[in-house]
Amino acid sequence: MKGATKQKQEIPVLIAVSKKAGKAIVDFDMISEGDRIAVGVSGGKDSVSLMHILRHRQKISPVGFDFTAVHIDFGFKNFDAQVLADYLKRHGFSYLIEKNDTFKDQSEKSLNCFWCSHNRRKALFQLADREGFTKIAFGHHLDDIAETIVLNQFYRGEIGAMKPKQELFGGKIIIIRPLAYVREREMEYLAQKLGIDFLGQLKCGNEGKTKRMRIKRMLRDFELENPMVVTNIFRSLQRIKSEYLI
Repeated sequence: MKGATKQKQEIPVLIAVSKKAGKAIVDFDMISEGDRIAVGVSGGKDSVSLMHILRHRQKISPVGFDFTAVHIDFGFKNFDAQVLADYLKRHGFSYLIEKNDTFKDQSEKSLNCFWCSHNRRKALFQLADREGFTKIAFGHHLDDIAETIVLNQFYRGEIGAMKPKQELFGGKIIIIRPLAYVREREMEYLAQKLGIDFLGQLKCGNEGKTKRMRIKRMLRDFELENPMVVTNIFRSLQRIKSEYLI
């Protein structure tokens, strides 16, 4: 009964975010009838919150779909995958945790973000293919996408972003990002209300020192003057004036 009462208190917050996720899902045709979705869950607030959001969407969606949390466990000392597993089990979520020893002989501080992310995704893609999932969902929100746009321009000299829906390898793998319209501050508030902010145990050795964090701080400073900065960066790739491109 206590759990049911708590859930009722959380519903307004969850519904607000779920509505934005629902709009993104429809706008980008993310989910189809019969989809089996692997949700890449790191243990952080965004990916765990996405499980609750998809459960809400599942209840009201006109199409039927299933989803399962998938976690790649690299065995980092400061992250206990069992805590994540216990949480998912306690809340009735289906999950798969796969151990991976790619970094067993390396310290976390010696890893760079690209190499870690590359291996995590490779393992996730292989698992999804093996288990017959039709799509992979990530918990990237609007801020993540805007930061990636700026990162690509500043450090790679190219224009590109995390697409809300992206087909890879000729459509063999389809990535979806249902939180594409949701701001990070909304996800932080939702995680607080759901009581899951504590699950983000993993602290990268490079946290706070990455180029992405520098971009994040820069954009937050700009938003003090113009609250639409991050949203405008996201929208810019939907409003390309080709006649002004080089």
